[in-house]
Amino acid sequence: MDDEAADIELLEQHLIKTSNISQRMTSILTSFDTRLIKLEKSILPLHKSTQSLTKLAENIEATLQSIDKLASDQEGVAAEEALILRGPRPNEVDNYIATVERLNASIAFNSSDLRAAKETARIVEAGVKKMCSLYTKFTGEGSSGTPPGGNAITPLPFPTALLRTLQPIIDALRRMPQPSTHPSHPGAKAIYQTLKETQKAYADIRGNWAKKCIESMGGRRIIDRVETLDGVTAGREVGLWVNGIIAVAGVEYDLMLQMSLLTTTGAVQSTYSTLLAPIGSLFTTTLSLLINLVKGNLNKHAFLALAAYEELSNARKAWGDIQSRAGRNENELKETLVALRGICLRSFPEFLLDVRGAGTKTNVELGSGIHDVTSMVVTYLQQIPQVMDAVGTALVTLGDGMWKMGEGAGKVLDKSDQDDERLIIEHFVYDVVTALLASLNSLATASKKPAQGAIFHFNNVAFLRTKLLLDPETPIDDLLGKPTQDALNSNYRTAKATYFDVNFSPLVQALGDGGGRRDVKEKMTRFFDALDEASDRHRVSKVLMDDEEGKEMLQEEVVRLVVPALKRFCDKNIQGSKGASKCKNFTSLQDKTANAPT
Repeated sequence: MDDEAADIELLEQHLIKTSNISQRMTSILTSFDTRLIKLEKSILPLHKSTQSLTKLAENIEATLQSIDKLASDQEGVAAEEALILRGPRPNEVDNYIATVERLNASIAFNSSDLRAAKETARIVEAGVKKMCSLYTKFTGEGSSGTPPGGNAITPLPFPTALLRTLQPIIDALRRMPQPSTHPSHPGAKAIYQTLKETQKAYADIRGNWAKKCIESMGGRRIIDRVETLDGVTAGREVGLWVNGIIAVAGVEYDLMLQMSLLTTTGAVQSTYSTLLAPIGSLFTTTLSLLINLVKGNLNKHAFLALAAYEELSNARKAWGDIQSRAGRNENELKETLVALRGICLRSFPEFLLDVRGAGTKTNVELGSGIHDVTSMVVTYLQQIPQVMDAVGTALVTLGDGMWKMGEGAGKVLDKSDQDDERLIIEHFVYDVVTALLASLNSLATASKKPAQGAIFHFNNVAFLRTKLLLDPETPIDDLLGKPTQDALNSNYRTAKATYFDVNFSPLVQALGDGGGRRDVKEKMTRFFDALDEASDRHRVSKVLMDDEEGKEMLQEEVVRLVVPALKRFCDKNIQGSKGASKCKNFTSLQDKTANAPT
């Protein structure tokens, strides 16, 4: 127990010592804490001063950096401005475009600085103008030189190399700000005005170049050229000319879409309208000259008008498409078609009137050849199959029989009825043929020399019948109805019978019965006198000049008419010593008669 008490007492002593040590440590630490608080209070003002100095140093450094950056930017802007004002060089186009676009983009980031934005916009505007100048220069280079020649109008391609060079400039200019896309951009309005003026300049350059080329390719000479051709061919030539212009206008439209700087519908229409103005002027002037040419001599140029009307009618839709692309209400082709239509309608009664009028000119020496009116009618009718659509449409519009100038008018037929068109053409052909036959008969009847008049009549009727019915050069025989064919055949037979009656009946009549033997010599004398007269007449007035086969058949008919009558006369009257002489004369007669109608 004593030992345990001793241990406890020892522990208590140690505990007291530990407690005293702890108290002393707490006192020391408290003293340290007080001193630290005093130190902190002493250092805090110095720390705050140091922080202020550090922040001031940072601000000074940032200011110096901003100054350096601003100076550097000003040097860059000055360099870029110099580059832009100098204009794009051929080998630096891409770099030039990039510079302009970079400056343009910087305006959006500096929108708060209005003055800087306006200054930058001014430089961008200058760059746009320089690119537009280069665009116009290249357009002029591609629209100059020696125009192509020849009579065929062909499209005018733009040089591929120039177009390839221009394409980056075109793309860049299309991206430039405009009021519709960048309303707040300080240079949008000025840039838009520059692009608009440049695009108009493009239209003027290409339009005048197209007109110059069309004139060089026969556009200026088209009217002179058609005067040297037959009517239908001349009309087809006019159609080729119009289609050539339409082709040129179409190619120019496609090129314009590739090169347009302003691509809105209104801008494209306006540009195309400007481009078409010189071409339209040439087009209108030429068609006016065509109308005046036809009006100056309608009978000569009737088929020029008909063929041109048909060709221009076929081109009406294509030309209308061209006009709609330009947003134009005027249509020169439509106006020309109206004028041509009126001329075509007028040509039919006037032609028929001229054919009838030829029969009233009975105081003119006829001769025996083909009359001008006969050649005119044959030429006229032979051309109808080549322009049947135009003729049929015009005659249907005019009305069946209305070409008779009130002498006989029938119903007005439906334009869409093709059978009616063919029928009305047959009616018109019949009236023309019968009018000509009547005029020829009047001229022959009024002739002071009946025998020569009969030759004239027979030659002309035979020529008309051959050219229209027997051996036509065009399918005009398909348009000869039965009444027309009957009229031709009937008049041919009548003219032939009259020809034989007037020229060879006197030979047969000279050998007629009656009288005694003493009259034989007189009859023979009259016969040979009539034969000599017929031979002399036929040497001067040829019959069926260009129809050798018909001429041979006619000679055979003359021989069959005259020689048997003479043979009967000789057989009946040859007696005594005069028989041999008469037979000799008979042999001579056969030779003369065989060659009479030549």
